[in-house]
Amino acid sequence: MLTTLESLFKLARERKNSPVDGSYTNKLLDDKSLSKEKVIEEINELIDAVEKNTNKIHEAADVFYHLIMFLEANDVKIEEVMKELEKRKK
Repeated sequence: MLTTLESLFKLARERKNSPVDGSYTNKLLDDKSLSKEKVIEEINELIDAVEKNTNKIHEAADVFYHLIMFLEANDVKIEEVMKELEKRKK
Protein backbone atom coordinates (compact mmCIF):
# COMPACT_ATOMS: atom_id res chain seq x y z
CA MET A 1 0.00 0.00 0.00
CA LEU A 2 2.64 2.55 0.99
CA THR A 3 4.74 1.40 -1.95
CA THR A 4 2.17 2.95 -4.28
CA LEU A 5 2.40 6.32 -2.54
CA GLU A 6 6.18 6.12 -2.50
CA SER A 7 6.20 5.41 -6.22
CA LEU A 8 4.05 8.49 -6.85
CA PHE A 9 6.48 10.68 -4.93
CA LYS A 10 9.35 9.08 -6.81
CA LEU A 11 7.58 9.71 -10.13
CA ALA A 12 7.00 13.36 -9.23
CA ARG A 13 10.66 13.86 -8.37
CA GLU A 14 11.87 12.03 -11.45
CA ARG A 15 9.60 14.05 -13.74
CA LYS A 16 10.62 17.27 -12.03
CA ASN A 17 14.28 16.47 -12.69
CA SER A 18 13.77 14.87 -16.13
CA PRO A 19 10.61 16.25 -17.75
CA VAL A 20 8.72 14.20 -20.32
CA ASP A 21 7.11 16.08 -23.20
CA GLY A 22 3.32 15.93 -23.10
CA SER A 23 3.26 14.53 -19.57
CA TYR A 24 0.26 15.54 -17.45
CA THR A 25 2.45 15.09 -14.39
CA ASN A 26 4.94 17.60 -15.78
CA LYS A 27 2.13 19.99 -16.61
CA LEU A 28 1.08 19.94 -12.95
CA LEU A 29 4.66 20.25 -11.72
CA ASP A 30 5.39 23.19 -14.01
CA ASP A 31 2.15 25.15 -13.50
CA LYS A 32 1.61 25.80 -9.80
CA SER A 33 -1.66 27.58 -10.46
CA LEU A 34 -3.05 24.60 -12.37
CA SER A 35 -1.80 22.25 -9.68
CA LYS A 36 -3.56 24.29 -6.99
CA GLU A 37 -6.79 24.43 -9.01
CA LYS A 38 -6.74 20.66 -9.53
CA VAL A 39 -6.26 19.94 -5.81
CA ILE A 40 -9.23 22.14 -4.95
CA GLU A 41 -11.32 20.62 -7.74
CA GLU A 42 -10.49 17.06 -6.78
CA ILE A 43 -11.18 17.62 -3.08
CA ASN A 44 -14.57 19.08 -3.95
CA GLU A 45 -15.29 16.10 -6.21
CA LEU A 46 -14.34 13.73 -3.38
CA ILE A 47 -16.61 15.51 -0.93
CA ASP A 48 -19.46 15.33 -3.44
CA ALA A 49 -18.78 11.63 -4.11
CA VAL A 50 -18.80 10.85 -0.39
CA GLU A 51 -22.04 12.74 0.14
CA LYS A 52 -23.67 10.95 -2.80
CA ASN A 53 -21.97 7.63 -2.03
CA THR A 54 -20.59 7.35 -5.59
CA ASN A 55 -17.08 7.12 -7.05
CA LYS A 56 -15.44 7.64 -3.64
CA ILE A 57 -12.40 5.49 -4.36
CA HIS A 58 -11.75 7.04 -7.77
CA GLU A 59 -12.05 10.57 -6.41
CA ALA A 60 -9.88 9.80 -3.37
CA ALA A 61 -7.16 8.47 -5.69
CA ASP A 62 -7.40 11.68 -7.72
CA VAL A 63 -6.95 13.73 -4.54
CA PHE A 64 -3.84 11.78 -3.52
CA TYR A 65 -2.27 12.08 -6.96
CA HIS A 66 -2.95 15.80 -7.37
CA LEU A 67 -1.91 16.61 -3.80
CA ILE A 68 1.40 14.80 -4.27
CA MET A 69 2.07 16.75 -7.46
CA PHE A 70 1.07 20.02 -5.77
CA LEU A 71 3.40 19.37 -2.85
CA GLU A 72 6.32 18.49 -5.10
CA ALA A 73 5.68 21.48 -7.39
CA ASN A 74 5.92 23.73 -4.34
CA ASP A 75 8.99 22.03 -2.84
CA VAL A 76 7.08 20.65 0.14
CA LYS A 77 8.90 17.43 0.94
CA ILE A 78 6.86 14.49 2.14
CA GLU A 79 9.64 13.59 4.55
CA GLU A 80 9.10 16.90 6.32
CA VAL A 81 5.34 16.39 6.39
CA MET A 82 5.85 12.93 7.93
CA LYS A 83 8.17 14.38 10.58
CA GLU A 84 5.51 16.94 11.45
CA LEU A 85 2.86 14.24 11.74
CA GLU A 86 5.18 12.18 13.93
CA LYS A 87 5.63 15.18 16.29
CA ARG A 88 1.85 15.40 16.64
CA LYS A 89 1.47 11.88 17.98
CA LYS A 90 0.22 11.71 21.53
